[in-house]
Amino acid sequence: MKFIALLTVFVFSVSTVFAQISDAIEEFALPDELNESSGIIFFNNKLLTHNDSGGENKLYELDVNSGLVTRTVTVLNTTNVDWEDLTQDDSYIYIGDFGNYAGDRTDLKIYKISKTDYLNSTNVTAEIISFNYAAQTSFTNNENNTEWDAESLISFNTENLILFSRNWINGNTRAYLIPKTAGNYGLNPLPSTLNSGGLTSGATYNSESKKLFLIGYTQFLQPFVWESENFTGIDVFSGTNTQTSLSANFGFEQIEGITGNGNGKYFITSETFNNSGISDYGKFISFSEENTLSINNDGVEELQLFPNPVNTILSIKTNNFQKVEIFNTKGALLHLGNSKTLNMQAFNSGIYFVKITQNNNSSSIKKIIKK
Repeated sequence: MKFIALLTVFVFSVSTVFAQISDAIEEFALPDELNESSGIIFFNNKLLTHNDSGGENKLYELDVNSGLVTRTVTVLNTTNVDWEDLTQDDSYIYIGDFGNYAGDRTDLKIYKISKTDYLNSTNVTAEIISFNYAAQTSFTNNENNTEWDAESLISFNTENLILFSRNWINGNTRAYLIPKTAGNYGLNPLPSTLNSGGLTSGATYNSESKKLFLIGYTQFLQPFVWESENFTGIDVFSGTNTQTSLSANFGFEQIEGITGNGNGKYFITSETFNNSGISDYGKFISFSEENTLSINNDGVEELQLFPNPVNTILSIKTNNFQKVEIFNTKGALLHLGNSKTLNMQAFNSGIYFVKITQNNNSSSIKKIIKK
């Protein structure tokens, strides 16, 4: 498990006005044995998932109605160094062992498992696709400050997978084409990049609608979904890229995996986290494709914090107001109250994040600067 140092990843912020997925709901809490659920796929009417770094070399089948693990399958010739994502095609399941948050790994792999073997046995053997990044020249440990990490993988066509980078430095996500044939490959990025505004953590591709969904979260664990469409050929970020926020639905959430059921419904899993006084349990979340870009305006109104930067008194302008919380850049809660006027004199100079919860329990997070 890579522990996210809240708020220290980036010094920029993305726009605070996003689309919202209006029908995203929590279906159930993930069982304890999947508290670090990372990659997911929907196969044989079950959700397949795994835990990330340090977990067992197993795939878990989860019943999407009961929330119970119904079967486990061990991948015998593998080690879970840092399994991060799953994808599939008609014949194979692919496991991405390419988590590299320190940027020092030289053993990046994708495991390829026959679906026939998977269905017929609880012990399977994988083919191995090994790779490296052709442009990487340094393998010095640089924890949470590297551009050579990845957590997202899709099956793009019959010949190729696409891997998406997780850039701890500036949030720019690159896409890399990888053959599905076992071997050892040096990867170069596709032409277009995506300024994700955070850390990408999972992906899925709908080959019928030609839409790519890429999930992640901001420096303040505000979850988001990117939808990429109308792109040219394999250059998946060359078309229209639209970000949809999930923070109004779930607040803080370390979402890690996304998949679709082939009928317009999508599933997301989140990981249990506990850091700097902020904690939450792992969830199984669902939403529908037709609502990914719909704005849910119920109870949403303009929210302003002023002045910003602030020296003494910070004012909140909104009529739909329940409470306010202020966090420092380490995620520690410094203030909780229900007044629209805040005396900031006791706060040291620096950056803070203000979370406003409204009467309908939706929330918004804004960055302020204390002089």
